[in-house]
Amino acid sequence: MQTDFEDFFHRSEHHYLQKSEILLFRQHIGILRQRLATYEALRNKEIEIFQAVANQLEVECTTESTQQLGKALKHWICVMRYCAMAMLLNNPEFLQHRLLEWLTDIVTAHQMQTLEQKLYEILNDQLTQMLPPRQNELIKPFLQQAQQTLLSDTSKAEVLT
Repeated sequence: MQTDFEDFFHRSEHHYLQKSEILLFRQHIGILRQRLATYEALRNKEIEIFQAVANQLEVECTTESTQQLGKALKHWICVMRYCAMAMLLNNPEFLQHRLLEWLTDIVTAHQMQTLEQKLYEILNDQLTQMLPPRQNELIKPFLQQAQQTLLSDTSKAEVLT
């Protein structure tokens, strides 16, 4: 997002924006509005979303301890918050550097890959039910990035050990 707008600001230093540039700028603003609405929806529905996830996780993962379930939920609440900000900024690197680089080691160390994968799947189902399709489309790539980094890389590490 930031680089998109910076480009327009730099262009305007040399000339007024042309009609085509103004239309493109309006498109960026429209997309930013959609991202902001999605961010606000996730913020406002966080408790409702994660309560439903927790309830379903307890039903499906009866062999896991309450402590493990709580850790996994905390991880994914954190993941969701960072995904929401990365989506708002339209910046996957933000998510990678701020969260995924250190959380991957924690998930691996505690051997929580299976539980976290299940939580991810339940979370996806809940978001599909609770968000309009367009909002779900905006957040989904960032959640997939988190899932692939946290769980795909850790499963490779399991094979190596």
